[in-house]
Amino acid sequence: MTTQDQSNETARCFGLVLLSVFILPFSASLACTFHILGGIFSPEESGAVLRTKNSSRPQKIILVTGVGMAKGLALARSFYLSGYRVIGADFEDLDSPCPGRYSQSLSAFYSLPNTDNDKATDAYNTRLVGIIQAERVTIWVSCSGVANALQDAYAKESIERHTACKCIQFDVQTTSSLHNKGAFMEQCKDRGLPVPETHEVKSNQDITQILAASRISNPERKFILKSIGLDDVNRGNMTLLPLPTERDTKLYLSKLPISKPNPWILQQFIPGGEEYCTHSLVVRGEVKCFVACPSAELLMHYTPLPSNSPLSRAMLDFTVEFVRRSPNPENMTGHLSFDFMTSEKGSSYCGIEKNIYAIECNPRAHTAVVLFAQHSPEMKAMVNAYLDAIDESESQAGTEGLVVPPANIKPRYWIGHDLVSLLIHPMLLWCFGLIDFNHASSDTIEFLRHLLTWKEGTFEVWDPLPAFFLYHVYWPSVILYAWCYGRHWSRINVSTKKMFTC
Repeated sequence: MTTQDQSNETARCFGLVLLSVFILPFSASLACTFHILGGIFSPEESGAVLRTKNSSRPQKIILVTGVGMAKGLALARSFYLSGYRVIGADFEDLDSPCPGRYSQSLSAFYSLPNTDNDKATDAYNTRLVGIIQAERVTIWVSCSGVANALQDAYAKESIERHTACKCIQFDVQTTSSLHNKGAFMEQCKDRGLPVPETHEVKSNQDITQILAASRISNPERKFILKSIGLDDVNRGNMTLLPLPTERDTKLYLSKLPISKPNPWILQQFIPGGEEYCTHSLVVRGEVKCFVACPSAELLMHYTPLPSNSPLSRAMLDFTVEFVRRSPNPENMTGHLSFDFMTSEKGSSYCGIEKNIYAIECNPRAHTAVVLFAQHSPEMKAMVNAYLDAIDESESQAGTEGLVVPPANIKPRYWIGHDLVSLLIHPMLLWCFGLIDFNHASSDTIEFLRHLLTWKEGTFEVWDPLPAFFLYHVYWPSVILYAWCYGRHWSRINVSTKKMFTC
């Protein structure tokens, strides 16, 4: 990294921290006011907590892990507002406390050990089992991050061996096969479901041979490379292959860390396509909750597709068929999320004008679940769908039909992201003459539209402290830690606490 790059990174880091400090007095006064007056602003549904506690029926206790992320916090709040005792847990460092631990929806919070190695995974499993036994947890709702989905699968099997707790989490075999991009594509092919042409590659020679064959059979076809494992550096690389010359292609490939221990996938590029993501809850092989929305490489805005739209129905049909055609669908209980690309060309799928192609599966909760977290009958129905995981003889809340977000749901945004990306950054570029005024003003108008008509993804009037600690404690401490220890990063996903290293 050059001296200029180091200076730019220092300016960026301290600029973000100073922005947080500058806004702190306003945020603190707002958070304190709402926290003190929380009883006034709290949805009337919160009164159900007392009714449940006083009920003669044993109270169901819900453990939600991942409450530091917006998706976990949204689910914890939904259970709380529906009258259940909620225990929260998440990974936590001493210098960057989990924002979700301060939520009013939690009766207790537990820190979890990191899962960096096999010994740490054992400690993680032991910790979860201990929490569940100590708190007499009825259901564990796993909200995994991308790095610990498989660890949660191992934890599920350990929990079910040692406790009577029901787990909203797929088993190890299912999670590992869906988490692996190449294995997922093979499963889709076996089930007769639409996916782009995909190859697992373990060397540059594999790639050049596939590209050479495609050049003969499909001269217009282009491909992109994706790392199967976690790779923040190359995650957003959308270089189309082959390049204009064979020499350029070989030179490009020589810079990528592709090997037998680190295989990648070579996947057909869908020209002119749009990307979508979905979130669904599956209970014993039945899709209980579903939402689809437009996606992006760094997704920070969530606007649901109408549930009755042909495109949403096609993605729902794909999800239902994927589960139904699985070897043992009755054993599948967990979160299931797909990424899709659409194409204008070719025959339609499920009677719509666009083809849909599954490009990736995430066997974990998607942040799109925040679109259910609005005080409404649909939120109650979602909670009841989770409770269906309890044996029917024990469950008092069965769901009939598919649960989708309410029709009047507000799109979600995160003000910390939009303030920088849509207001401050464009204005700085305009001041330095790098963009014109129309571009900067357009972004400003978009920011104001989100502020006035959308809903902040973490902030709740009746539960303001998680958002306060997210923006004024967690992210400033993480950014300063990265700068102090020379950890270079390119982007931040505010909602998932993900910092992309480079």
